[in-house]
Amino acid sequence: MNTPAPLQAAPPVSRFPVPALGDMPEDIRTRIEAVQEKSGFIPNVFLTLAHRPDEFRAFFAYHDALMDRPGNLSKAEREMIVVATSTANQCQYCVIAHGAILRIRAKDPLVADQVAINYRKSDITPRQKAMLDFAMKVSAAAYEVGEPDFATLAGHGFTEDDIWDIAAIAAFFGMSNRMANVTSMRPNPEFYALGR
Repeated sequence: MNTPAPLQAAPPVSRFPVPALGDMPEDIRTRIEAVQEKSGFIPNVFLTLAHRPDEFRAFFAYHDALMDRPGNLSKAEREMIVVATSTANQCQYCVIAHGAILRIRAKDPLVADQVAINYRKSDITPRQKAMLDFAMKVSAAAYEVGEPDFATLAGHGFTEDDIWDIAAIAAFFGMSNRMANVTSMRPNPEFYALGR
């Protein structure tokens, strides 16, 4: 008779304590429940950041201001910036989670993997490659950004507001990537299959 292998416990969501949903402040619990209802699961970033409620609120307020802002960057292009820069920062959580969102928003099951591995070889437009070149420069060497970068982006039709958006997304997710790595935040298994 074969004995089934023992089930391994799922790795923790974060190396820091994760509060129970019922113990969270009402505004945070309400937001998390809305996300759970929409997606069918709770992304671990919500649970991890609930450890510090004031920072949770500030993080998601800035996240939403950047990622949901109307403008010339599509929602898929905003996600491309996150995936490319998160790859450079070796953030497993953001590459997996935002890769899933990118697949859904771009309606393309291949683009997230391409951008994560090497956006320069991806099936994206020259405009998008210029956008990601700039985002990567902001992520790794913002002190080198200068007028030639603005001229290049303007040549691809980006406005000053668009350039601010690209820089702000790259910078914000630089912080997010670092916190995700420090907290050992685990990507939810559900993200791996979304948009495939």
